[in-house]
Amino acid sequence: MTRRTVLVLGANGRFGAAAVKAFADAGWRVLAQARRAQGTLPPGAEALVLPLEDADALAAAAAGAQVVVHAVNPPYDQWDAQMLPLARQGMDVAERLGAVFMLPGNVYGFGEGMPARLTEETPERPTTGKGRLRVALEAEMRDRAEAGRLRAVVLRAGDFYGCGEGSWLDLIIAKDLAKGRLVYPGPLDLPHAWAYLPDLARAFVAAAGRSLVKDAPAFEVLHFAGHTLTGAQFLDLLESAAADIGAAPAASRARSWKRAGMPWPLIRLLGVFVPTLKAVVEMSYLWRVPHALDSARLVARAGPIPDTSPRKALSQALVDLGFGAAGPAY
Repeated sequence: MTRRTVLVLGANGRFGAAAVKAFADAGWRVLAQARRAQGTLPPGAEALVLPLEDADALAAAAAGAQVVVHAVNPPYDQWDAQMLPLARQGMDVAERLGAVFMLPGNVYGFGEGMPARLTEETPERPTTGKGRLRVALEAEMRDRAEAGRLRAVVLRAGDFYGCGEGSWLDLIIAKDLAKGRLVYPGPLDLPHAWAYLPDLARAFVAAAGRSLVKDAPAFEVLHFAGHTLTGAQFLDLLESAAADIGAAPAASRARSWKRAGMPWPLIRLLGVFVPTLKAVVEMSYLWRVPHALDSARLVARAGPIPDTSPRKALSQALVDLGFGAAGPAY
């Protein structure tokens, strides 16, 4: 049997690195594309130091790849200018290869009026610029597929965490963990969808295998459930995870942790001057609107999906951020 090959675009990012590892662990040959040289890659993976915009050169170097994972994500305040062009470059590479194009999606397209349970049939009614961009991207993927130019899969998920810096976990929630202070961006009694990146990456592997069978649709959207937790549940688990790895501050062992909310009025004011904060405020409704993703279709298509317990996932996520002296105590 010919060994399967995947091209991961944006392999230097957090999701890209998680995808490289997950596919390599599953026995795939992995081509890890990045504009700059990367660090150590897992066995079975090799680097492609080529720019994404050079589709011809990239397709030639990745000849034989059956799957392309688009893990490229522009800075949050540059989505309007960069998100669609970058995705089109990825689709162009997949078209040249005749490969399945796989995209990590999100819930932005459902808008502020989204219901608490999101399935693939839930209507998309975006209420933000970023939501409209995501809907436009998925529509273009569908159009290319219907025209016979591309096969594509979108795996929608909640907020990413794990695999290092750059998520709500380290930038806001656990930023002052060493001081025993946690900050949660929304009401503590509302559920919020989370995606632990190693689990999501393994779900991509499962879905990729399914996408290569003869009866696979040309375009498909699937939902990854991940962890749906209220703010209180998330912070409780985070405190336990910190204790598991020896990262709980000494003061917190004798007294309760300090919990605070996000100062949204101040952030809105600062957003007038700071583009990144303005972009964050635009999507702040996600913390006020309860939501969870239903993964029944993904399980039906690809079989059981990896599901690390939230406590263990948070423990490892904290270790990845440099907290604690050892791995999770399980």
